[in-house]
Amino acid sequence: MKTIIVPIDFSEHSEYALRTAANLARRNDAEVLALHMLEMSDIMLSASDGLQNEKAMYFLQLAEQKFEEFLKRDYLKDVKVKPIIKHFKVFSEVNDVAMKNHADLIVMGSHGATGLKEFFVGSNTERVVRSSDIPVLVVKNSLTDINFDVVAFACDFSEEAIESYLKATSLFKKMKSKVYLVYVNLPNERFKSSIEIEKSVVNFFTKAERNLDKMEDVHYVSDYTIEDGVLNFANKIGADIIAVPTHGKKGLAHFFEGSVGEDIANHASLPVITFKM
Repeated sequence: MKTIIVPIDFSEHSEYALRTAANLARRNDAEVLALHMLEMSDIMLSASDGLQNEKAMYFLQLAEQKFEEFLKRDYLKDVKVKPIIKHFKVFSEVNDVAMKNHADLIVMGSHGATGLKEFFVGSNTERVVRSSDIPVLVVKNSLTDINFDVVAFACDFSEEAIESYLKATSLFKKMKSKVYLVYVNLPNERFKSSIEIEKSVVNFFTKAERNLDKMEDVHYVSDYTIEDGVLNFANKIGADIIAVPTHGKKGLAHFFEGSVGEDIANHASLPVITFKM
């Protein structure tokens, strides 16, 4: 992990993300790209009128000054930080910046002070997750100690989840984390027998790993919702982080139909990291 991007909007939650990124950067000798999305109208940015140009320059300089002050944090003193200001609030640009700088991770703080669905659904975080080709780490609190030793990876063991699984295991291997995979079995029409689940798991690891060594790290749990199953399992194993696969712009994986993925992000006190399928 060499480059970490943190979108900054000067909120308390973006500071949570910045502190987390700084700790990760320190542990991995990585650089932090602090990205501020400056919201200015097309008219102001493209106008030839002198007054409009002066206004645009004024707001740009104001943002730069505020950004410079925001980055004067004690926890950043021994971390390499590169500030970047973009003139449009287009959240797909975060992914563009990530690709251009060969970033390994995007860290975002949640803005849902109430913990309700607006934290994720329709939020800036969701927009970044859906457009990002690299993992996105969502933090809700100030993490004084970044320790991702134990990971709970929610998986449906479909073939389309293999790519996100490989991305996750590659990242967590570098962090020397222990990854436990969890399948949540639901009642009624979505119920699967143990044999059916095991067949899916065998097929999954045969194609993903070319062996079945990782089957010892798979856990099947039964619950009324996937969200409850994942959160209860993470709590049971003492997980430090929850990993969730996503479909990018198509939304969350079909394993997380409806708002399950959002609910996990909303209600988990733990950090949540997403990997594009």
